Amino acid sequence: MDAFQAIVLGIVQGLTEFLPISSSGHLRVVPALFGWEDPGAAFTAIVQLGTMLAVVVFFRHDLWGIARGWLAGLRNPALRRTGPSLLGWYIILGTIPISVVGFLVADTIENEFRSLELIGTTLILFSFVMLFAERRSRRTRAIDDLTLRDGLLIGAAQALALVPGISRSGATISAGLLLDFDRVAAARYSFLLSVPAVVLSGVFELRHVSEGGGAPAGATALATVLAFSTGYASIAWLLKYVAQHSIGVFAGYRIGLGILVLVLAAAGAIS
Repeated sequence: MDAFQAIVLGIVQGLTEFLPISSSGHLRVVPALFGWEDPGAAFTAIVQLGTMLAVVVFFRHDLWGIARGWLAGLRNPALRRTGPSLLGWYIILGTIPISVVGFLVADTIENEFRSLELIGTTLILFSFVMLFAERRSRRTRAIDDLTLRDGLLIGAAQALALVPGISRSGATISAGLLLDFDRVAAARYSFLLSVPAVVLSGVFELRHVSEGGGAPAGATALATVLAFSTGYASIAWLLKYVAQHSIGVFAGYRIGLGILVLVLAAAGAIS
């Protein structure tokens, strides 16, 4: 891997981890389009730490408040029904589905769910779910209206993103919209819910680091720094964007990319 490949893959990881266009799908498709070799599981695991750090740093004040409220609720029953304490519980419980499913089917996801045909198909099909959610939603609820049922349903939607091409943020934002949250609330909770999922995923994937091989240390470090900076910027941008715009533009992009991937894969141009 040279510096150019590291730059491209680092930026792709940072942008697509949080935009509803599927990071796992892009990290499979982009190298195929350029004809690059797979950088290896160790590279992917380390670069993912960059996006993990980005979401933690961006929401550090929110996360600190939630953690303090949750711990206070453990000590004082009177505080257990306050906003921060409840939100902490919703995030914890909402993380269970993706943790259980991910642990049970990790090998299947890593080895059998990586075909370009599957990714192209899921990119297209889930785009229509996003468009339906955008059209169906009344967008009348704020994040303070979140209930246990909402947290569990959005958490279940997050587990769908284990299939490459679906997108974790796309699934959770769409679920939030279908539950009538406004776009900003849906996106904000999506990012807060992503923290334990991204952290656990990053730690779980670190098991591949001992395998060695793949990208050199310098290229890996460069990609990780870029994943952090672009990930941080993409979170800030998306929160501002969805305040005034629909997520339809992302669905349109996904459909176009999915069609391109299926056509090129069928023609044997990429593999």
